[in-house]
Amino acid sequence: MSAENSWVIDGTIENFQQLVLEGSFDRPVVIDFWAGWCGPCKQLAPILEKLAAEYNGKFLLVKVDTEAQEQLAASFRVQSIPFVVAFKEGQPVDQFAGLMTEEQIREWIAGFLPSPAEDLFREGENYEVVEPSTAIEKFRAALDLEPEFHQAKIALSRVLVDQNRLDEARKYLDELTARGFMEPEAQQVQNELDVRENAEEAGDLVEARAAAEANPDNIDLQIKLADALAVAGKLEEAFEICLTIISRDKSSDAATTAKETLIKLFDMAGPSSELVSTYRRKLATLLY
Repeated sequence: MSAENSWVIDGTIENFQQLVLEGSFDRPVVIDFWAGWCGPCKQLAPILEKLAAEYNGKFLLVKVDTEAQEQLAASFRVQSIPFVVAFKEGQPVDQFAGLMTEEQIREWIAGFLPSPAEDLFREGENYEVVEPSTAIEKFRAALDLEPEFHQAKIALSRVLVDQNRLDEARKYLDELTARGFMEPEAQQVQNELDVRENAEEAGDLVEARAAAEANPDNIDLQIKLADALAVAGKLEEAFEICLTIISRDKSSDAATTAKETLIKLFDMAGPSSELVSTYRRKLATLLY
C-alpha cells in the first residue's frame, strides 16, 4: 500500500482473491500490470495513482509487478505492458494496453464506476436492516435518478413489505410484473406480499382461527389462517395446515392452492431455515 494513498495496493498471488475477486463486489478494482524496466509503465503509474487518490475510494488500484508476480501475470496472458484491467463484481469488465492520457483514462474509468443511482442503492442496502426508513429514502432517490433501476425497485418493495406498507410495495411489484418476468428475489418479495395481503383480509389471528375452526371444509379460510399464522411467526403450524390440505387429495384444486401457498411460505421463511428444509422433505414425500 502506498504511504500517501490508501487506495493503491500492491497485488500478489496471495492477496488477489481478497483484493480483486472479492473486493470488486464492494467497489471496482483496477489492476495495473507493470515492471521496473518499462518506461511507459513509469509514465502511466502517476496518472493512475493520482486518480485513485482523487476518486477517494470509488475504485481500488492494485499494482502488480509482472517480474515479481509471474504466475499472476501469466494467468492474465499479459503479453505487453503496461496492461490495465478493470474488475467489477468478480469479473473483468474492461481493459487497455499501452499508455493513455489522463483525459482518456478518466473516460475509461467513467465506463465502469457506479452511477449516482447505484451509489444510493448501495447506501440503501447498508441501511436496510438497521434503519429501514433511511433505506426507503435511498432507494426512492435512486429511482428518481433512474426510474427503470429494477434492483432498486425490488429492494424498495422488500423493505416496504417488511414494514407492512403493502399498498406502496404493490405499486412497485406491479411495475416489475408488467415486464413479463420476475427475478427470483422479486418473486420472493411478491410471494411475501401475497401472504401478508391474504392474512390482512382474514383479520387478526384470533379472528382467522375462529373462522377456520367454524368452517373446517372452507379451503379459503384454512389458507387465510395459514397466512395469518406465518405473518405472526407461527410457521410450523402454517406449514402443517397446508400439508394437511394436500394430503386429503393430492390432485385436487385445493391441494394445488395449498401447495402454492406453502411454497410462498417457504420463501417468506428463507432458504436457510431448518424448518423449511424439514417441510420441503415432507412435501416431497407426500407428493412423490
